[in-house]
Amino acid sequence: MPENVNVKICGLTDPADVPAALLAGARTLGFVFFEKSPRHLSLEAAAHMTEAVPDGICKVALTVNADDAALDALLAAVPFLDMLQLHGSESPARVAEVKARYGLPVMKAIGVADRADLAVLNDYVTVADQLLVDAKPPKDAVLPGGNGLAFDWRLIAGRRWPKPWMLAGGLNADNVGEAIALTGSRQVDVSSGVESAPGVKDAERIRAFCEAALK
Repeated sequence: MPENVNVKICGLTDPADVPAALLAGARTLGFVFFEKSPRHLSLEAAAHMTEAVPDGICKVALTVNADDAALDALLAAVPFLDMLQLHGSESPARVAEVKARYGLPVMKAIGVADRADLAVLNDYVTVADQLLVDAKPPKDAVLPGGNGLAFDWRLIAGRRWPKPWMLAGGLNADNVGEAIALTGSRQVDVSSGVESAPGVKDAERIRAFCEAALK
């Protein structure tokens, strides 16, 4: 199994999702704190799930335009987190504020639909620790991510940024190998692509995804 591809399984909602992801080879786990999402976790459930994650596995909290009060409450209740993922319309200044206030690495998600969107990535390179290159949601979408949509990967083929970056958006076991080959990404993020229903992870789909990404 290659050691140079990092698989992130995002939106875990059941305690059984954790061992399923780890056994499959994922090294990063994502937990969603956004009430409109079917993957939203209560702070109590998240504390229970993240406490069970072994050392060496990165635990990421996904938030959407969360204010300081919400982040204070999150990190007080769930002290086992390793990274904050900002998946809303947070400005570069807000990313810098969050990083300074909490002392945790920050990953900023950027939605891409066409070539013009790539310029936005450069605005966050100097403030974020990582970039998440995701498909831009439809204008009427309730969720900023996890919509099962992909973008044209040719837009970022051969592109590199001075910070680590992760590919997301519409990935599944059938296309993740192609996505990695085309973009050169060494990190991939999946949520709806390993679910049997919105918010319900499927252990066999997780296994198949990791197998395809890591082969």
